[in-house]
Amino acid sequence: QGQLVESGGGSVQAEGSLRLSCVVSGYTYGGSCVGWFRQVPGREREGVAFIGDDGFTRYSDSAKGRFTISKDSAKNSLSLQMNSLKPEDTGLYYCAANFFPWPASCPVIANAAPGDFRTWGQGTQVTVSS
Repeated sequence: QGQLVESGGGSVQAEGSLRLSCVVSGYTYGGSCVGWFRQVPGREREGVAFIGDDGFTRYSDSAKGRFTISKDSAKNSLSLQMNSLKPEDTGLYYCAANFFPWPASCPVIANAAPGDFRTWGQGTQVTVSS
């Protein structure tokens, strides 16, 4: 099913910015929803931002107003622009694709189930220092 490769993570100070990217290699995905999740120690993997085939986006409450998700279908790439970063944004960020409830729309962030996405990257670490 190919693989996803994330990049762009790193260590920044609060109020800084990062742009994460995710590129599909070896396969072209045409699922109805792709997006980003964050994993922090002691917590379940949580949805951060999703984008559907029609370009409609969903964001977690904490991401709204600060993060922007975008995609380039022709290049099989996905990006997450993160501005005004906060220490609580720290975590391992994964891109996810191949949403199997296709052709359903992207799920509500609060109800998003990681298991509904069949293809995942290895994650890129984001660390925000106060």
